[in-house]
Amino acid sequence: MPVIAGIDEAGRGCCIGPLVMAVATIDIDNLQKLSEIGVKDSKELSPKKRENLFSKLKKILKEYKFVKIEAAELNSLMLRKSLNEIEAIKAAYLLQKLEYRPLVAYIDSPDPLQSNFAKRIKNYLEFPLELYAYHKADQLFPIVSAASIIAKVVRDRAIEKLAKAYRQYGNLGSGYAHDEFTIAFLKRYVKKNKKLPEFARTEWITTQRILDNEFQRKLF
Repeated sequence: MPVIAGIDEAGRGCCIGPLVMAVATIDIDNLQKLSEIGVKDSKELSPKKRENLFSKLKKILKEYKFVKIEAAELNSLMLRKSLNEIEAIKAAYLLQKLEYRPLVAYIDSPDPLQSNFAKRIKNYLEFPLELYAYHKADQLFPIVSAASIIAKVVRDRAIEKLAKAYRQYGNLGSGYAHDEFTIAFLKRYVKKNKKLPEFARTEWITTQRILDNEFQRKLF
């Protein structure tokens, strides 16, 4: 039976925690079941609803896999590669780890020219694949929505674990660069330790600014 795949990420715009990428596959005859259980873009769902759907997806999907790109790895990779290139490499890695190769795959494209992202991925694939990259694919294709839910649940769990381990620095927030709780958390951590935490992304403007401001403050 033909299998289709969807790929998405969670945490691309974060300055704390991992970037998670996930692939989900399903027999084409079961595709309608995704809509029946309420699968949609993970950003439109509450954390509780995402967890609930994740449990249901495990019973419907042919298979799923994910990869967590921790901040330390991202910091190293971004010294020589763009974030889009890193995501393309990891997307190809996920596709190649599948036991059942899909007939076609859809992925959410971060590239301004959406089709370019599919070309990037194919540069790292070791088998031929009909691959389509679209902006907002997580809203267009339920199988990509399924991947987005998996990626988001995995990242949420990672952030929750970090929040508990470092609760002495206050509310960690969502980890996104625009989150005032995350920014305040980083400021408190840097003020006490004179460095960023190991789970912070050093190549992000937000973290660089916090670190720079702390050292400038010490000069006066």
